[in-house]
Amino acid sequence: MFSKKSRIFIVASAIFTAHAAAQSPAPAPIPEQLPYDIPYGPPITLAQARTAITAAEAEARRRNWKYALVVVDSGGNLVSSDKMDGTQLASIEIAEAKARASVRFRRQTKDMQNAINNGGATGNLSIPGILAGEGGIPIVVGGQLIGAIGASGGAGVQDSVIAAAGAAAIR
Repeated sequence: MFSKKSRIFIVASAIFTAHAAAQSPAPAPIPEQLPYDIPYGPPITLAQARTAITAAEAEARRRNWKYALVVVDSGGNLVSSDKMDGTQLASIEIAEAKARASVRFRRQTKDMQNAINNGGATGNLSIPGILAGEGGIPIVVGGQLIGAIGASGGAGVQDSVIAAAGAAAIR
């Protein structure tokens, strides 16, 4: 029938398979509500966008950081941008991509980055003009998403601090 080696292999395989099955995590429960279900509102005004950029720039100056700042409206269209003297040139496009990603996906880009780092879907990264790195924050007024601010110039956590200062000036 089976040789001694074959029987040992079969038993070992069965034990390994049972152990591996026991280690598999249970699937995540299906949420009852959609995450990040913030309704889009009217587009942010130029005055509001400039207020956000002014606040973000003030925070960057307070910390002696150099930043590019971009505000987009609820449709992802550029409303206002600013590049502080000495900011790396790539930061202009990066800040805009963060702002656009934040408004299109109705969440902070930090949340997108965390999901990807934790093995989440990466398909969204193939959408042109989208960047899933810290520093993009939605601007929500009266429970409606009116725009987003993107900041780039430092490390991701620094970008988030600057963008948060801008978004907080509008709330």
